[in-house]
Amino acid sequence: MTHVQGHTGFPDLVLAHKAKGIIFAELKSDKGRCETDQIDWLRTLDHAGGECYVWRPADWHFIQTRLLKGPDTNDHRPNTTPRT
Repeated sequence: MTHVQGHTGFPDLVLAHKAKGIIFAELKSDKGRCETDQIDWLRTLDHAGGECYVWRPADWHFIQTRLLKGPDTNDHRPNTTPRT
């Protein structure tokens, strides 16, 4: 690991905004699967209170809506369960 690579499995995106919150997102293709290290990171960040997702191209509408509106406890999130 180098300072550029970071930790194995850490999410692809960390998006932070003072009013819209913080998001950790792993980006996958429609058929892509999460590796064990990626699942571990997402679970750890989720348990720590992070807003965590596995985003796929099919989630585009939700992603746009979430990024524009900010967190909403009534949002219908796409299935963010990592596929193993």
